[in-house]
Order: sequence, then structure tokens, then C-alpha cells
Amino acid sequence: MADFKVTPYEVEGKIDYDRLIQQFGITPIDDKMRERIKRLAGDLHFLIRRQIVFAHRDLNWLLDEYEKGNKFYVYTGIAPSGNMTIAQTLPFLLAKWLQERFDVDVYIQIPDEEKALIRNISFEEAHRLAYEDALDIIALGFKPHKTRIFLDTEYASKLYPVAVRVAKHITFSMVKDAFGFTNNNNVGSIFYTSMQAVPAVLKSIEEGKNVPCLIPLGVDQDVHFRISRDVLPKLGYYKPAIMHLKFMPSLSGGMKMSASKPNETIYLNDTPEEIERKIMNAFTGQQPTAELQKKYGGNPDICAVCQYNRFLFEPDDNKLEEIFEAERNGTILAKEHKEDLLKKVLVFVENHNKEKERIKDKLEDFIVKD
Repeated sequence: MADFKVTPYEVEGKIDYDRLIQQFGITPIDDKMRERIKRLAGDLHFLIRRQIVFAHRDLNWLLDEYEKGNKFYVYTGIAPSGNMTIAQTLPFLLAKWLQERFDVDVYIQIPDEEKALIRNISFEEAHRLAYEDALDIIALGFKPHKTRIFLDTEYASKLYPVAVRVAKHITFSMVKDAFGFTNNNNVGSIFYTSMQAVPAVLKSIEEGKNVPCLIPLGVDQDVHFRISRDVLPKLGYYKPAIMHLKFMPSLSGGMKMSASKPNETIYLNDTPEEIERKIMNAFTGQQPTAELQKKYGGNPDICAVCQYNRFLFEPDDNKLEEIFEAERNGTILAKEHKEDLLKKVLVFVENHNKEKERIKDKLEDFIVKD
């Protein structure tokens, strides 16, 4: 049985999501849950239909509250460490869909201190990247009157008083066990989970009553909220519900696209030439020669081109199945396969950056500060 590792700071190996469900103690999203979401939302986002959103915590409870008239809000975020990748858009696209379908507010935390504490990046660079991330996020189409974005260092007067109350219930031992920290980790990194917990109760504090919170996130971030969910009820708040997303694979066929591996990752600010080079060198599930591919077909489950279509670039399920079937039966060869994907990615990135340019002066409509 292959080993794998999933933490907020490191993902390694071939991930067995069924085993991960058991290890993390999360609940798979089954057909019954998908039908319930569809009934309430009027539709299913393709990320949910395709089981990319694959697990949850307390989602039934949150939807029970919603049906009682106790509307939830959505909280998600990103820690800036470099240019945003297409994979990092997925939780935000899901959050945007939830905002539209359930008419809810979205709170987006950009912890501009976290990566400076954990990684080799300056606080000044992290702060600059935070504003780039904010532009990338709002360019996805969030509603300004229902979306709030905040940087930790610029919203500290709201976040810090709650964070210290959370921190009082988190021991160094808990953090070390959860994240694999050692005595060499700085105290800022140890404290960070306390800050990340705050947006899960921020609307409750603002409204003076408990408001359910739903957090869409990559499954590697779950550990932060396992701790938060233990602590927040001690302060009188609801536990946040969570929707877990699988990892978008890398262009090399690896289990997770990583921003630290630029040749295996597509960034939102990549040039068309860079995107073409990366995609035309992508791993496919095809046979080593065209003759063998036509004879035996390939494997779409391990093909980066097929998976990119599945995760983001082909929302139509029927068209996606045609792409997968063409890979299986050998009727499409690697060059054509990659060229089809390339066209979609170029359009996505071009449209995104046009929208980013259009809204670059609208940050003040979204960002809240002290």
C-alpha cells in the first residue's frame, strides 16, 4: 500500500482519497447529499457533480439550518506565496457558485503573514502578492455588495481580539501534533491557526448571534479547522461546516499542481507562449506510439489533459465523456488532445486577465481594513 502525505505545507505521494477520508475523519459526499444540494440550489456545480468536491464536515447540519431560515455565509481564502495558479481558483469558483445559488455573503481571508512566517518570502513581498491575489479573486465574478476581502495585517483590530481568545484554548502540543512542527518553528507560525479560525465566527460576532459558516477548501487545509472546530464551541460559537476539494493534478501527471514547480503548473499570469510550452509537454495517459494508441487506447484517469478538462476546462459532462472516450478508444492522439486543451486554457486565462484589468480600480469595493 503506497504511502502519501497531506498537510497544509506538504503533499506527497499518490493520494488515496478513501484512506484520507478515514484518516481525517471526514464524511464522503454521497448521491443523497448531492441530490439535497441540487434541490436547494436548483443545480449542481460541476465540481460537485464530478466528485471533485468529495467530502464534508457537518454539511447536513448547515443545510438543516438553511432550511429553517438561518442563512449561512461562506468563508475561504488564500495565503499569498507567488502568482496564483489555475488550481487555486477552484475553491473560489465554488464559493462564487454558492454565493449565487444561495444568495449568501462570502468572506475571503488573505493571510499576508502566513507564508512569510512559514516560507522563505519577505513580509513586503507577501503583502504585495496579497493584493495581486485579491484582484485575481474578484476577477472571477464575485458580487461586491456580498463579498468582503481582508488581509490579516490590515484587519487586525477585528481579527486579533478574537484570535487571542481562540489561542487560549490551543496548546503548543496540539499544534505540533497537527502540523508536525518542532521546537525550531517560530512562534508566529504556531499562532497562525488562531488567526485562521476567526473568519469562521466573524459574522456571528458582527450580528450578535450565531450564523452558520461554510468553508470550501482544498483537503490539505482541513487540519487548521479540525483544531478550530474543537475550540470555537468553547467560546459559544457554531463549528464551521466544510466542503473538501480534491487536488488538481500537475501537468507532469502528479497528484497535485504545486505553485513551487513552475513547469508543472499554469499561472494566471503566464504568457500564451509559456502556456503552450507547458501544455504541449504535459503528461498524457496514451501509449508510447501513435500506432499503439490507436490499437489499445489510453487511460484518461492518469492523463493530465483529460483531468484538466475534468477539473476546470470542460464544464459540459457530455463533452467531457467524449474526451475521455476518445482517450480510451485511441481515436485521439496526444498532439490533437493537447491542442484542444490549449485553446480552452488560452481563452480562460485571456478572459481572466481582461477582467482583472477592467476591475483593477475596484478593490476598494471589496477590501475592508481597520
